[in-house]
Amino acid sequence: MSSTIQTRPALPSLYDFFAPGGVLSRSQLPYEFRRGQLEMAQAVERALAENRHLIVEAGTGTGKTLAYLLPALRSGRRVIISTGTKNLQEQLFFKDIPFLESLLGSLRVCYMKGRANYLCRHKLYALRNQPILNGLEEISQYQTIAEWEKTTETGDRVELDDLPEASQLWSKLDARSEACLGQSCPDYERCFITEMRRRAAESDVIIVNHHLFFADLAVKLQARSAPDAGILPEAGIVIFDEAHELEDVASSYFGISLSNVRFEELARDLETMLRARQALNSSIITAAQTVRERARLFFAALPAPRRSEAARNGERGQPGEGRMPFLDREDFLEIRGDLYLGLTDALHRLELELERLRGVEESAPLRKRTADIREHLRFLLEADDRNTVFWLERRGGRGQGSASVTYLQATPIDVSELLNELLFENFPSVVLTSATLTVQGGFAHICKRLGMRDARELVVPSHFRYSEQALLYLPPDMPDPRDANFQEEAGSRIRRMLDITQGRAFCLFTSYQQMRDLYERLLVEVGYPLLLQGTAPRKALLEEFRKTPNAVLFGTSSFWQGVDVQGEALSCVIVDRLPFAVPTDPVVQARMRAIEENGGNPFVEYQVPSAVITLKQGFGRLIRSLEDRGVLMLLDPRIQRQRYGRIFLDSLPPYRITQDITTVESFFTRI
Repeated sequence: MSSTIQTRPALPSLYDFFAPGGVLSRSQLPYEFRRGQLEMAQAVERALAENRHLIVEAGTGTGKTLAYLLPALRSGRRVIISTGTKNLQEQLFFKDIPFLESLLGSLRVCYMKGRANYLCRHKLYALRNQPILNGLEEISQYQTIAEWEKTTETGDRVELDDLPEASQLWSKLDARSEACLGQSCPDYERCFITEMRRRAAESDVIIVNHHLFFADLAVKLQARSAPDAGILPEAGIVIFDEAHELEDVASSYFGISLSNVRFEELARDLETMLRARQALNSSIITAAQTVRERARLFFAALPAPRRSEAARNGERGQPGEGRMPFLDREDFLEIRGDLYLGLTDALHRLELELERLRGVEESAPLRKRTADIREHLRFLLEADDRNTVFWLERRGGRGQGSASVTYLQATPIDVSELLNELLFENFPSVVLTSATLTVQGGFAHICKRLGMRDARELVVPSHFRYSEQALLYLPPDMPDPRDANFQEEAGSRIRRMLDITQGRAFCLFTSYQQMRDLYERLLVEVGYPLLLQGTAPRKALLEEFRKTPNAVLFGTSSFWQGVDVQGEALSCVIVDRLPFAVPTDPVVQARMRAIEENGGNPFVEYQVPSAVITLKQGFGRLIRSLEDRGVLMLLDPRIQRQRYGRIFLDSLPPYRITQDITTVESFFTRI
C-alpha cells in the first residue's frame, strides 16, 4: 500500500524542532531537552524515508508521541497512527495535535473510531417509522438521539453525555458494517461513515485505535476483490503506539466469533428494516422466528464451564460463566447434530425468502449477513485447522434486563505469519513503539510473536530518574502464592504498607477473586477510603480516586495499563503476584501446546516474557512525571527464589530495591 499526499508547507527539521533553542523550547510548555526524544524521532524519520520497519521501546517520559508525530507529518505520505486505547487516541487528536498546530500551523489530521461508535441515520429513520422500543427508558433515549441527530456533525456517540454506557437502544441504531446498505442507502451522502471517509481521504495523518485497524484489515482480507471494503484509506506508513497489545488484538479480529445475540440482532434488524419498507411478509416473519428459536435451542445445548473460570482470568464471574476449550466438537455434533443442522437449515431458508424480495435495497445486505452467519457457524463446528483453537465463553448480560451471552470462538494460535503477510509485507514502513516491548533488553519475544522480521531496533531509556524516584520493595519471608497462607500474609503486608503511604495506592491483582478477598479483609482494617473495581465504571473510579484524599483503589487487568495518575495521589503500587497468563485459558493453553509440539519450552518462551511485559505495565502506573516519587511492592517471592525471577528483575527499569521496611519508611519521610 502506498499513498502520496499533496505538498504542504515545509515543516522544521527534527533538530530545529526538538533541540535546545528550537521550536519546542519556545512553546508554552515546560521545556527540557530530551536526547532520547530526538534520537527516537531521527530513527522514525530514517525508517520512513528508507521504507524500513522499526521497533522502539521508549520509556515513560521520553515524549514518544511528538517523536513519531513530527516525522509522520514530514514524511510526505499518508500515515495511519494506531493506539491501544481510545484514551490515547483522544489525547493525540484533542491535545497533541492542537499543540503542534499552535507551533506549526494548520495540519490535515483525521480521527476515526469503529463503526459501532457512530449513528446510522437510516436505522434511526426506520425505527422512527416503525418503533420497536422496550419501555419508557428506550423511548426517552430515542427522543434524545433523534434531537441530537439534527445538529451533530460527527454522529459520534461520545457527544451523548446522558446516554448510558450499556444502552440497549444504541446497538439498534449504530453503523456496524453488517447492516450497512453501502452506496444503495438513501442516506449514503449524509451518512456519518461516508463523511468520516471523506475526511480521511483529505488527511495526511489518520488516528485510529488497534481495534479499528485490525477490524478493517480483517474486512479487507475477507473481501479482497471489493474495492470499497473497509473504511480506512490506503496509506504508506503505519505507526503503532502501545504496540505490546498487537498480538491479542490481531488474534481476536483474524478469528471468528458467533454469539446468540448475533442471531437475535439479525432477526430484529431484519424485521425493523423490512417493516419500514413495507416489505415484511408472513414467510419472512416465520423464517426469522424459526432462526431465533433454533438458535436459542442450539446455544442452550452448548457445554458450560464446570465452574467459574472468569474469576481466574481477573474478571467478575458467576457460576456457569467463563471460558473453556471446545475440544469435543465431534461428540457434540454426534449427540446434538440435529440442533446444528436445524439451525443451518433455518438460516438457509431465511436466505431464500430474502432472495425472493424484489426492489428492496435492504434484502441484499441482509441476505449476505445471513449467509455469513451460516458460514461462520459451519467453520466453528466443522473446520479442522491446526492453527486455530476453538472455544466457548459464557457471560452474564450487560445492562439491566439483558440476557446472558454465549460465544462460539475460533482464534488463531499463531498470528505471526498472518501479520507478516498482511501488515509487514503490505506496508512499506511499519513502526512499533511502547514503553514495554523488551524482555531483558531485547525484542526477540515480541518480534517472534508478531512476525516482524529484519526490523531496525532502538531502546530509548526513560527520561525519569528511577533510581531516585522509585523504590521497589520485596517483602521478606512471604509464602508462595499457591500456599494457603498467602492471602493472610498479603493482607498483613498491604495493611502495613498503606499505613506508611497513608493510602494513596493502587493494589493490582491477577484475578478478581483474589482482589475481592483482600478488599473485604482490609475494608474493616484500613482507615482510608477503599475503591473496588466493578462498583462503578472504570473512568468514574479513576476520577473518584483522584479527587479523594488518601484513597486506595483495588483493581485487576483493566487497571494495569492505560491509567495515568500524576502527583502524590498515587504514591504506591502494590502487585500481588507475578502476572502469568492463566494456563487453563483456552487460547493460552493452545499457544503453549503449539510451542511444546515444536520442541520449545512454553513457560520460558511464552509465559515468562508475556508476564514480564505485563508487570512492566503495572509498575508503570507509578512514575508518570519527573516530580513523581513512590514505592512499588511485589508480594510474590518467586521473583527472588526462582531462576526465572532474574529475567523479571533484569527487564525492569533501574529501581532501587530493598527488603527492609524501614528503608520504605525512610523513603516516605523525604516525600
